Amino acid sequence: MFRSLRRALGVVAAALLLPLAGVHVAQAAGTASTAGVARTAAGAAGVAGATAAVPGAGYWHTSGRQILDAAGQPVRIAGINWFGFETANYVVHGLWSRDYKSMIDQMKSLGYNTIRLPYSDDIFKSGTVPNSIDFSNGKNTDLQGLNSLQIMDKLVAYAGQDGLKVILDRHRPDASAQSALWYTAAVPESTWIANLRALATRYAGQSTVIGIDLHNEPHDPACWGCGDVATDWRLAAQRAGNAVLSVNPDLLIFVEGVQTYNGVSGWWGGNLMGAGQYPVQLSVPNRVVYSAHDYATSVAQQPWFSDPTFPANMPGVWDKYWGYLFQQNIAPVWVGEFGTTLASTVDQKWLTALVSYLRPTSTYGADSFSWTFWSWNPNSGDTGGILKDDWQTVDTVKDGYLASIKAPAFPGTGTGGGGDGGGGGGSTAACAATYTTTSDWGSGFNASVTVTNTGASALKSWQVKWTWPGSQQITNMWNATYTQTGASVTAVNADHNGAVGVGSSASFGFGGAPGGGTAPALTCTAT
Repeated sequence: MFRSLRRALGVVAAALLLPLAGVHVAQAAGTASTAGVARTAAGAAGVAGATAAVPGAGYWHTSGRQILDAAGQPVRIAGINWFGFETANYVVHGLWSRDYKSMIDQMKSLGYNTIRLPYSDDIFKSGTVPNSIDFSNGKNTDLQGLNSLQIMDKLVAYAGQDGLKVILDRHRPDASAQSALWYTAAVPESTWIANLRALATRYAGQSTVIGIDLHNEPHDPACWGCGDVATDWRLAAQRAGNAVLSVNPDLLIFVEGVQTYNGVSGWWGGNLMGAGQYPVQLSVPNRVVYSAHDYATSVAQQPWFSDPTFPANMPGVWDKYWGYLFQQNIAPVWVGEFGTTLASTVDQKWLTALVSYLRPTSTYGADSFSWTFWSWNPNSGDTGGILKDDWQTVDTVKDGYLASIKAPAFPGTGTGGGGDGGGGGGSTAACAATYTTTSDWGSGFNASVTVTNTGASALKSWQVKWTWPGSQQITNMWNATYTQTGASVTAVNADHNGAVGVGSSASFGFGGAPGGGTAPALTCTAT
């Protein structure tokens, strides 16, 4: 058994020791042929005879391989994992560096529409105290004195206001380590189910929380369809899923795979080969979403990486383990975790192939696999994150790999204390833009621009104009498109970040040459 530790590292103060952020195992797997599927554009399934609203409102349900919103419109989860509640910090990581609202705003500005929040059952204990939160200079002020669940409430409220959905992930029984089964001697099944029910009750009526991932990465001796009550993960998922639905029947139930099925092994939680023959059957129909995890060599080696046909063999591997559920219209599939440091050529090819397999939004809309990338956090030791070690700068290369499979944000809730709350009807849209040079090496530079909604109504789109004081030329731009004529530049929002709530921000970045010199004056206009 080859193990890899997805450990929590990073740039925290020396006194702060972070626990392991996950554990993975690698074993053998085979291949299978890929299958084509029909195209369905996003939003095609609206309410008959009516103009479809922005997809994503209300609670969601499933139909075949698609996830549908309350109005029956297909939606795509295109999100990010933000871990920490499952560790001995008992709260999302990075709050030692930044305000939680600024990070959620940044997630939205980058085009992520869902946050997966891992937690452990420790957060339900009365003696648990969240730690490593910076309250200086106005950061995280509304989190002071709160316990872990109350902080989770704040994150959920603000994410919903920003138009993001949340999936709660029971990652571990306690903060010490991942468990093979959904229970341990210290945390029995009864505690697992009671805490799932408590969360489902806590967020009843708050459609920002669309569902619960019942347990992270079941692995050997967990089985699927074997019938042993002590180890059959499929039966346990039914018991837990029904308990959740008994108190909140609107939630989606996310069920991960196992490690081994009929002697064929793969990633922890990544083997759903048995779900076709032995489906999870719940008391409320159209609530099951199957979840797979898939990783690259920076986490662990797998036999398919050394196949002479790699990466052409990968669609067949994914079809075999979990993709068939989508291809055969059995159920939606959400890749709840995938990630890599991108340090090796193999990993770069793997991520390119996986993104293509997950189906570009521009071609297939929401008739696609759903996903949440691992991770937002930079302190995941064997994958790194979308943020770099300063917890501020975006890894634009890694983020860029995901651009084609990102999807629009969802309607905001208008609650939570600022942000995407809309405003009075007919208000004039207004925005302001600020310019920051992030690096300058003389012959070239990188810069970022933050667009803030300063008006009383949500923005639908924005553009920023400026004139260079010198001979600067933009060489590349991310999260916006641009034109440059002489010294004059116009940057226009990308599809995923044009909508900006009241008081919220979007951002874009670019590289240029020669050196940046004096920051230009910016003009921002919006609709």
